[in-house]
Amino acid sequence: MAERPRMALIDGSSYIYRAYHALPKLSNSKGAPTGAVYGFAQMLKKVLKDMRADHVAVVFDPPGGSFRDKIYPEYKATRQAMPEDLVPQIPVIKEMIKLWNIPTVEVEGYEADDVIGAIAKKAGSEFDVMVVTSDKDFCQIVDEHVKLVDTMKDRVTGIEQVKERFGVGPEGVIEVLGLAGDTSDNVPGVPGIGEKTARELIEKYGSIEGVLSHIDEIPGKKRQENLREYGQQALLSRKLVTLDTDVPVGVDPKDLQPGKPDAAAMRKFLREMEFVTLLELFEAPDEEIAPSKKAEKNYHLVTAQKEFDALLSKLKKADWISFDTETSSTDPMVAELVGISFCVKEGEAYYIPLRHRYLGVPDQLDLDEVIKSLKPIFQDRNRKLVAQNAKYDMAVLAFHGLSIPEVDFDTMVAGYVLNPARRRQNLELLAQEYLDVSMTSYSDVVGKGAKEKPFDQVTVEEARDYSCEDAAVTFSLRRVLEKKLHEADQWNIFSDLEMPLVPVLMRMEMNGVRIDAKLLGKISSEIERDLDALLKKLHKTAGVEFNPNSPKQLADVLFDVIGLKSVRKTKTGRSTDQDVLEELALVHPLPAMVLEYRSQSKLKGTYTDTLPTLVNPKTGRIHTRFNQTVTSTGRLSSSDPNLQNIPIRSDLGKRIREAFVPDPGHLLISADYSQIELRIMAHLSGDKTLLDSFKKDQDIHRRTAAELYGVPPEEVTPDQRREAKVVNFGIAYGMSAYGLSQQLRIPREEAQKIHDAYFARYPGVKKYIERNLEEARKKGYVLTCLGRKLRLPDINSKNHNVRANAERSAINAPMQGTAADIIKDAMIRVQKFLDKEHPKTRMILQVHDELLFETPEKDVPVVEKAVKKIMESEMKLEVPITIDVGHGANWAEAH
Repeated sequence: MAERPRMALIDGSSYIYRAYHALPKLSNSKGAPTGAVYGFAQMLKKVLKDMRADHVAVVFDPPGGSFRDKIYPEYKATRQAMPEDLVPQIPVIKEMIKLWNIPTVEVEGYEADDVIGAIAKKAGSEFDVMVVTSDKDFCQIVDEHVKLVDTMKDRVTGIEQVKERFGVGPEGVIEVLGLAGDTSDNVPGVPGIGEKTARELIEKYGSIEGVLSHIDEIPGKKRQENLREYGQQALLSRKLVTLDTDVPVGVDPKDLQPGKPDAAAMRKFLREMEFVTLLELFEAPDEEIAPSKKAEKNYHLVTAQKEFDALLSKLKKADWISFDTETSSTDPMVAELVGISFCVKEGEAYYIPLRHRYLGVPDQLDLDEVIKSLKPIFQDRNRKLVAQNAKYDMAVLAFHGLSIPEVDFDTMVAGYVLNPARRRQNLELLAQEYLDVSMTSYSDVVGKGAKEKPFDQVTVEEARDYSCEDAAVTFSLRRVLEKKLHEADQWNIFSDLEMPLVPVLMRMEMNGVRIDAKLLGKISSEIERDLDALLKKLHKTAGVEFNPNSPKQLADVLFDVIGLKSVRKTKTGRSTDQDVLEELALVHPLPAMVLEYRSQSKLKGTYTDTLPTLVNPKTGRIHTRFNQTVTSTGRLSSSDPNLQNIPIRSDLGKRIREAFVPDPGHLLISADYSQIELRIMAHLSGDKTLLDSFKKDQDIHRRTAAELYGVPPEEVTPDQRREAKVVNFGIAYGMSAYGLSQQLRIPREEAQKIHDAYFARYPGVKKYIERNLEEARKKGYVLTCLGRKLRLPDINSKNHNVRANAERSAINAPMQGTAADIIKDAMIRVQKFLDKEHPKTRMILQVHDELLFETPEKDVPVVEKAVKKIMESEMKLEVPITIDVGHGANWAEAH
């Protein structure tokens, strides 16, 4: 028998909502919401790829109601209004489907469910029909040739699966749903009867009428009463859930065939939406492809000395050299150099295999000789170097004896400066967005999961094509990105700040930090004892034993055993997150104890137990990774391990910092900007009172407290100063009166008075905030003092919460971004000073506004003085920049 053709019917209205709720609230750089569109596009991609259907249609609900609203006006009445930021995405999704050339069906007066049921009924005689949905109502139309497919859960529902769920075949589904009702559609059913009970009753009596005629046999007096009272309601509910498969669809199923997508229009649409990962689905028409892209790739393998000599000659003559390393690890501190590729001309690249190890591998050039020959080329500053993620390549080559003074252009850093809100800056995405090129992925070459092989097991031919493509694309990207940086007026940020920082960060990573593993082990044992004692105290306070790390057990104790009022619910139950526990701590001691338990457990697991395992066996030090292209404000982040999250003020945090120590004969120097963001706030706002405070070197928190509470500065209490500090930093971060009330644990009315009093005393700050918000709404971005653009795609969102977050960022980002610019500039200048005057001093850590140095003990006074002078003179603000400097035998002592 010939194989039947396949048809996929997509429940469009349902999937739009699923896509919207499945993904975070995405938006493009223009501020347009895109999450539902992207999710729907991914679903379509999966359907078309996995189902290989000959016929496809997306079915939507029409505007207005259906016959169900007439027979039961409360139908779907409990559903919430469509989210504001979803509304504008509906027509965009429909436009995308149109460009994709996929048929859509919409019948006035009938829900999409009925239309799908009607098409499936008609098509089932000729097609194998797959209804793409998660709606259980469709189980009633399942038969030999109609199945349901939930693409998000990779679940297929046929006749057997329907029986497993409902206890009856598809024909009995409406009986079960009629009895049980459906809260999502406000289908009433019979009170007190859920799906499980309904299933048991229908299994036994066959139909709702059968159940109603045997009420006296059904156990439970209340259940009998409900069946008698609401029996007619069950029959009505059955009618509401029954799909009308006789809908006048007005289309022949045979005509539901996708056409060829409008590739040019679709690619334009995807670029506007910034869905660059989907561009590869739509081959660009010839007229869209630049001549350089049409040209054949000219990739060469370099395995003989003669070939290498010819490459060296090309490199020596080149103005720009793009290079890329292939290694055995993503950690540059342990990575072996497997090969290296070069590009000096569009579309032409060369790969030198150096350490490929597999049976039958051809002869390879000697690694040491290659490095020796390349060294003068890399170190000649008359030619310029370009790479993607240059910091990694520089570190790998440095460990193999080839130190590079600097790389002139890093495409990853350039992409970040142009759009810091982009979630990733990898080469594949940049190539898609700026060159319209789809690249071979790393996993395509080495495999995934259990089948992944080391790069040195990849054949040299495969490695050539992959690595040469990386070098060639990076070479082409440089020209495009440089132009865009100039057009965006971001060239100076890139060339004067971010690129000079790359070798500084590379050296900091290679320097690493030394730890006292024995001390960390001792601290870990102390924490273990404290946790045991705290656990006993928790159990005694609660009156029962429970696991404080289990959200469910903790919720049961807090809300059922103790009887506290639940503050917030989540999809998985009653919330016990930090905010909730902090609020509950105001009325009972247990939540505060749980917070302390969690804090100590986290520090133990993250630091005292883990850090000793991360010591590099070759260097005896820990080498964190400084991420330059992650945060949206320009701040650096730290990972593998994250050394920026060790608490500063807690006793345990200080104990952990005691374990960060220098080499013998050295001390650690800590240089920390004092209240840098508040000083930037004073500079940007021009507020006279703030400026005056900093110029007179007053205690800004004490002065704010005096202003807010109407007392002389000398009479400010510690609590008043603490509250003023929360206010100062809170306002700088765009905190509302409500946020202030939460932070200070005071009534909202009192917080509002403090909020208003602050702005009354500092009117310049209020004007600055209003001015900045207005500019942000107009331009979609804010600027740091150095001119870095910080994009705010959600600043004009119709969703209140999304917009409020963007507004807080608009207030804080210029300050946080300027602080980031200041310390980056300081790092560059300090490193130049150290290279020239004190090469034995190493910069080893950057933690927000603090720099940490490891210095020979005899040099400490001179280095401290010089570092302080450099850091305080980096940028001229309307107020002085001050640095707190200290030194000691460990980090805690130095700070």
